[in-house]
Amino acid sequence: MNRAGVVVRALRPEQWAKNVFVFAALVFAQRLGEPAAVARTVAAFVVFCAVASAVYLVNDVVDREADRLHPVKRLRPVASGALPAGWAGGLALGLAGVGLVGALALGPAFAGVAAAYVLLNLAYSLLLKQVVILDVMVVATGFLLRAWAGAVVLGVEVSRWLVLCTGLVALFLGFVKRRQEIVQLAGAQGHRPILREYSLPFLDQMIAVVTSSTVLAYSLYALSPEVAEKLGTHYLGLTIPFVLFGIFRYLYLVHQRGEGDNPTALVLSDPPFLWNVVLWGMAVLVALYAPLP
Repeated sequence: MNRAGVVVRALRPEQWAKNVFVFAALVFAQRLGEPAAVARTVAAFVVFCAVASAVYLVNDVVDREADRLHPVKRLRPVASGALPAGWAGGLALGLAGVGLVGALALGPAFAGVAAAYVLLNLAYSLLLKQVVILDVMVVATGFLLRAWAGAVVLGVEVSRWLVLCTGLVALFLGFVKRRQEIVQLAGAQGHRPILREYSLPFLDQMIAVVTSSTVLAYSLYALSPEVAEKLGTHYLGLTIPFVLFGIFRYLYLVHQRGEGDNPTALVLSDPPFLWNVVLWGMAVLVALYAPLP
């Protein structure tokens, strides 16, 4: 693979799908029909792609020695030596600088959220990933910051429902990821030391708690009279079955097929799950934007 291809791999573009949380405020604030709002949100998405790739590069540089002992991560560009650590560090600095300058162009408040995302992830790479439970909570906070940034860039109120539902979904994905890392790396060398602090029974309990909380929180949101009055629709409750199927399908893939160590890849590669996401999105758009009685 040529150097350009190696650099692209190191940026982990497949992980940019996580940044779709930036679009949540645009959709649920019912501003999807405003070209200026759409343009600002797309720009915010690009900014988060840049800073997220910078964070991944830093993480790969910090973890390169441990990654070389890992059966899969040893193939990453920095760990394999295809991309020198110095180059990766310089690229990370450049991407972070460009991303934060772009964020500032979208407004100081948005730049503050983007900077908080970068600082939080640097703290995670250097220290917080070694603190049990907090490691998953920090990752979940990264999703919250994405959703918050999408609201800030549009100057709309940050919904407490958005914070609650996004946070719970992120915790669900995070604890499932830890569970599958333990399953797949049982007896192998090179896994992260923090995994020794977890066990399958403990993680299954955490997943059960977060799963129930996620379903309950989204159902209360979708059926809330306050939300219905604010958004001018009583049909969000029709999206609940898609959320239930998505969570149940994800748990099926984890427990029956042994997947879940890479949430992004799982979501994008499983046709039933992907179609469910598409149908959920269509149902949300119909409920929020169609002139229903």
